[in-house]
Amino acid sequence: MKLKKFGGTEQRIYDLIAPVVTQLGYLVWDVRYEKEGANWYLRIFIDSETDSIGINDCEKVTTPVSDLLDETDPISQSYILEVSSAGLEADLIRESHFDACLGCNVRARAFRPFEDGSREIIGELTAWDKDGISLSVDGETKQLAFNALTFVKLYFDFDET
Repeated sequence: MKLKKFGGTEQRIYDLIAPVVTQLGYLVWDVRYEKEGANWYLRIFIDSETDSIGINDCEKVTTPVSDLLDETDPISQSYILEVSSAGLEADLIRESHFDACLGCNVRARAFRPFEDGSREIIGELTAWDKDGISLSVDGETKQLAFNALTFVKLYFDFDET
Protein backbone atom coordinates (compact mmCIF):
# COMPACT_ATOMS: atom_id res chain seq x y z
CA MET A 1 0.00 0.00 0.00
CA LYS A 2 1.03 3.57 -0.49
CA LEU A 3 0.17 6.58 1.60
CA LYS A 4 -2.22 8.74 -0.39
CA LYS A 5 -2.13 12.47 -0.73
CA PHE A 6 -5.08 14.60 -1.70
CA GLY A 7 -5.36 15.32 -5.41
CA GLY A 8 -5.85 18.96 -6.40
CA THR A 9 -9.65 18.75 -6.44
CA GLU A 10 -9.76 16.78 -3.17
CA GLN A 11 -7.47 19.30 -1.46
CA ARG A 12 -9.56 22.24 -2.70
CA ILE A 13 -12.74 20.60 -1.42
CA TYR A 14 -11.14 19.70 1.91
CA ASP A 15 -9.92 23.27 2.43
CA LEU A 16 -13.35 24.63 1.52
CA ILE A 17 -15.53 22.34 3.64
CA ALA A 18 -13.33 21.63 6.70
CA PRO A 19 -14.29 24.86 8.53
CA VAL A 20 -18.00 24.20 7.98
CA VAL A 21 -17.78 20.57 9.08
CA THR A 22 -15.69 21.53 12.12
CA GLN A 23 -18.19 24.24 13.08
CA LEU A 24 -20.90 21.55 13.04
CA GLY A 25 -18.85 19.50 15.54
CA TYR A 26 -17.35 16.90 13.20
CA LEU A 27 -14.02 16.08 11.57
CA VAL A 28 -13.39 15.55 7.86
CA TRP A 29 -11.76 12.11 7.79
CA ASP A 30 -11.35 11.92 4.04
CA VAL A 31 -12.40 13.45 0.72
CA ARG A 32 -12.43 11.34 -2.43
CA TYR A 33 -13.28 12.47 -5.93
CA GLU A 34 -13.74 9.32 -7.99
CA LYS A 35 -15.19 8.24 -11.29
CA GLU A 36 -17.33 5.12 -11.37
CA GLY A 37 -18.78 4.20 -14.73
CA ALA A 38 -20.14 7.34 -16.34
CA ASN A 39 -20.56 9.21 -13.02
CA TRP A 40 -18.23 11.26 -10.84
CA TYR A 41 -18.65 11.00 -7.05
CA LEU A 42 -17.52 13.44 -4.41
CA ARG A 43 -17.35 11.39 -1.23
CA ILE A 44 -16.87 13.11 2.09
CA PHE A 45 -16.20 10.91 5.11
CA ILE A 46 -16.81 12.43 8.52
CA ASP A 47 -15.91 11.39 12.04
CA SER A 48 -16.32 12.64 15.60
CA GLU A 49 -13.91 12.71 18.50
CA THR A 50 -16.70 12.12 20.99
CA ASP A 51 -19.44 10.02 19.41
CA SER A 52 -20.24 7.57 16.65
CA ILE A 53 -21.59 8.91 13.36
CA GLY A 54 -25.14 8.08 12.31
CA ILE A 55 -27.40 8.95 9.40
CA ASN A 56 -28.65 12.10 11.18
CA ASP A 57 -25.07 13.36 11.46
CA CYS A 58 -24.51 12.80 7.74
CA GLU A 59 -27.73 14.65 6.95
CA LYS A 60 -26.70 17.51 9.25
CA VAL A 61 -23.44 17.91 7.28
CA THR A 62 -24.85 17.30 3.79
CA THR A 63 -27.06 20.39 3.48
CA PRO A 64 -24.52 23.09 4.46
CA VAL A 65 -21.74 21.38 2.49
CA SER A 66 -23.96 21.00 -0.56
CA ASP A 67 -25.02 24.66 -0.30
CA LEU A 68 -21.39 25.77 -0.02
CA LEU A 69 -20.36 23.66 -3.02
CA ASP A 70 -23.28 25.02 -5.06
CA GLU A 71 -22.33 28.58 -4.12
CA THR A 72 -18.59 28.30 -4.82
CA ASP A 73 -18.82 25.77 -7.69
CA PRO A 74 -15.26 24.38 -7.23
CA ILE A 75 -15.85 21.46 -9.62
CA SER A 76 -16.84 22.30 -13.20
CA GLN A 77 -18.46 18.97 -14.09
CA SER A 78 -21.49 17.36 -12.51
CA TYR A 79 -21.00 14.87 -9.68
CA ILE A 80 -22.92 13.00 -7.02
CA LEU A 81 -22.26 14.17 -3.45
CA GLU A 82 -22.12 11.52 -0.73
CA VAL A 83 -21.51 12.24 2.95
CA SER A 84 -20.92 9.22 5.15
CA SER A 85 -19.20 7.97 8.27
CA ALA A 86 -15.56 6.96 8.14
CA GLY A 87 -16.76 3.79 9.90
CA LEU A 88 -15.62 1.77 12.88
CA GLU A 89 -12.98 0.06 10.80
CA ALA A 90 -11.92 3.05 8.71
CA ASP A 91 -9.10 2.71 6.19
CA LEU A 92 -5.87 4.40 7.19
CA ILE A 93 -4.51 5.77 3.93
CA ARG A 94 -3.31 9.30 4.66
CA GLU A 95 -0.62 10.65 6.97
CA SER A 96 -3.29 12.41 9.04
CA HIS A 97 -5.04 9.07 9.63
CA PHE A 98 -1.90 7.48 11.08
CA ASP A 99 -1.25 10.55 13.25
CA ALA A 100 -4.83 10.47 14.57
CA CYS A 101 -4.74 6.72 15.27
CA LEU A 102 -1.51 6.39 17.24
CA GLY A 103 -2.39 4.27 20.26
CA CYS A 104 -5.37 2.66 18.51
CA ASN A 105 -5.76 -0.97 17.57
CA VAL A 106 -5.37 -1.61 13.86
CA ARG A 107 -5.58 -4.59 11.51
CA ALA A 108 -2.95 -4.87 8.80
CA ARG A 109 -3.11 -7.33 5.90
CA ALA A 110 0.03 -8.42 4.06
CA PHE A 111 0.47 -9.49 0.46
CA ARG A 112 2.36 -12.58 1.62
CA PRO A 113 1.90 -14.64 4.78
CA PHE A 114 3.84 -13.80 7.94
CA GLU A 115 6.08 -16.39 9.64
CA ASP A 116 3.05 -17.98 11.35
CA GLY A 117 1.21 -18.43 8.02
CA SER A 118 -1.38 -15.71 8.63
CA ARG A 119 -1.76 -12.68 6.38
CA GLU A 120 -3.32 -10.40 8.99
CA ILE A 121 -1.97 -8.95 12.18
CA ILE A 122 -3.78 -6.95 14.86
CA GLY A 123 -2.00 -4.68 17.27
CA GLU A 124 -1.67 -1.21 18.74
CA LEU A 125 -0.27 1.37 16.34
CA THR A 126 2.73 2.74 18.22
CA ALA A 127 4.60 4.57 15.45
CA TRP A 128 4.69 5.17 11.73
CA ASP A 129 6.85 6.87 9.12
CA LYS A 130 6.90 7.10 5.33
CA ASP A 131 8.14 3.50 5.06
CA GLY A 132 5.81 1.64 7.40
CA ILE A 133 4.22 1.11 10.79
CA SER A 134 5.14 -0.28 14.19
CA LEU A 135 2.61 -2.37 16.05
CA SER A 136 2.68 -3.63 19.60
CA VAL A 137 1.41 -7.21 19.53
CA ASP A 138 1.31 -9.13 22.82
CA GLY A 139 4.11 -6.96 24.22
CA GLU A 140 6.29 -7.42 21.14
CA THR A 141 7.01 -4.71 18.54
CA LYS A 142 6.36 -5.64 14.91
CA GLN A 143 7.73 -3.49 12.09
CA LEU A 144 5.68 -3.67 8.90
CA ALA A 145 6.69 -2.00 5.64
CA PHE A 146 3.92 -0.29 3.67
CA ASN A 147 5.07 -1.97 0.46
CA ALA A 148 4.36 -5.39 2.05
CA LEU A 149 0.79 -4.44 3.07
CA THR A 150 -2.49 -4.40 1.18
CA PHE A 151 -4.25 -2.29 3.84
CA VAL A 152 -4.26 -0.93 7.36
CA LYS A 153 -7.63 -0.33 9.07
CA LEU A 154 -8.84 0.60 12.49
CA TYR A 155 -9.75 -2.55 14.39
CA PHE A 156 -12.86 -2.93 16.48
CA ASP A 157 -13.34 -6.19 18.37
CA PHE A 158 -17.05 -6.89 18.03
CA ASP A 159 -16.73 -9.84 20.45
CA GLU A 160 -15.78 -7.50 23.31
CA THR A 161 -18.98 -5.46 23.15
